[in-house]
Amino acid sequence: MSEEEEPGWEVDPDDEWGVAVIATVGRQLKLRREALGMSVADFGKAVGYGEDLVYKVEGGKRIPRPEYLDKADRVLKAGGLIAAMKEDVEKVRYPKRVRALAGLEAKAVELLSYGNHNLHGLLQTEEYASALLRTRRPVSPEDQLEQAVAARMARKAIYERSPAPELSFVLEETTLRRPVGGKMVLRKQLEHLLEVAQLRNVEIQVMPMDRWDHPGTGGRVQVLKFADGTAVGRMDDEFNGRPVDEPRQLRILELRYGIIRAEALTARESLAFIERMLGET
Repeated sequence: MSEEEEPGWEVDPDDEWGVAVIATVGRQLKLRREALGMSVADFGKAVGYGEDLVYKVEGGKRIPRPEYLDKADRVLKAGGLIAAMKEDVEKVRYPKRVRALAGLEAKAVELLSYGNHNLHGLLQTEEYASALLRTRRPVSPEDQLEQAVAARMARKAIYERSPAPELSFVLEETTLRRPVGGKMVLRKQLEHLLEVAQLRNVEIQVMPMDRWDHPGTGGRVQVLKFADGTAVGRMDDEFNGRPVDEPRQLRILELRYGIIRAEALTARESLAFIERMLGET
């Protein structure tokens, strides 16, 4: 099995906590292997992976996937102790920035999102997300693309929360017409939007292209509200695009989002609009 085919992702050197977790897991794997008097070559053969990957995992340079840890647990007769590390490893599989965003979304009781360029990550299908990320330049290595897609899909756990958060999305018409990934990928994406729109806690609205007189022309608007009354938000052309949490700044973002929401089609009209688009695709 070549290095490119070997499962696992590189550790982000700037992610101090992630580096520490993976280094600890690698050290435990190495100690248990050596305690059994097993060579790297024999262990690699037993778990079905190359020696290079084993060295990288034990050296804290590679993030092992769940199946690697399951196989290692059996081979090293760890009685579930190595497999139990999957929970910690799962937390660092994704980039630090994405983990921070997912952490905020996991705590939010309300999400407001307007997008004028691409669909929000929480609305994307895996195929759409993959095609979209592949447009980035310079081109990213395949394992980084795979990691980015997996991280985006993992954020969708927000739909399974109970109690469910209120989610409001306003989508520009152009984001629904751009054939990201090709016609079939777009069709599946539109079908997915129709499915998500049926959820009681989700409201999807479409902003027709002929409605230009609204404060969303400056870019994305996003606001996350939490149970304790606090919130965090951002807008591309305000506050240097940085996240803000001061009441005065948040009022500006909510004011803009409120106007955008009022200018868009209603949820019912938007659903019919997306259905028509699907019929045309």
